[in-house]
Amino acid sequence: MSLIVAARFQTFDQAALAAQKLFAEGYTEDDIHTFYVSPAGEHARYPLGGDRLADPDAKGGHVGAVAGASLLGLVFALLGGLIAARLGAPVLIIVAAAGVGAYLGALAGALWVVGRGKRRSRAVPDDRTEHPAVRPAGVMLALHVEPQRESLARQVLREAGGSDIERAQGRWLEGRWQDFDPLTPPRHVEAPTTPN
Repeated sequence: MSLIVAARFQTFDQAALAAQKLFAEGYTEDDIHTFYVSPAGEHARYPLGGDRLADPDAKGGHVGAVAGASLLGLVFALLGGLIAARLGAPVLIIVAAAGVGAYLGALAGALWVVGRGKRRSRAVPDDRTEHPAVRPAGVMLALHVEPQRESLARQVLREAGGSDIERAQGRWLEGRWQDFDPLTPPRHVEAPTTPN
């Protein structure tokens, strides 16, 4: 594993100027990797997009949908049956009423269950536990450094306009941070910059 120091810049031009200053300090092109970090949720990790397979707040929604569809489907079928028996209408009314009831029940049941545990456990909102720290979108300049030169690298990045300076242990190969994961919370070595 290699020691990596990284900083966020507003533009690629700013990152290029920082790279020039790092070249002046003896770093080579194989030590610097500049890339763009997309906003959270837009990393296209799955074929339909997004960062996660499923929304954690949707947990249990399918159970609520099935329960609601069963319950309201049955109630609407019974009501449709009573109306059909009173009016002498065809069986199609029972089937249509059951379908409408199942649809409305699935919607209501899913909405009733989704996020229910989150609402119940929220006595005092605490955004830190619900949303872990993520890297803000922007241009990232990552630098492969030797441990004895880390403080110099951080100083150069800071003076060049870099923000949210972090350090990581990662796999550096052929001038790139190979195992960079935009979803892993950053380990800041200095106080993170507050977003505007």
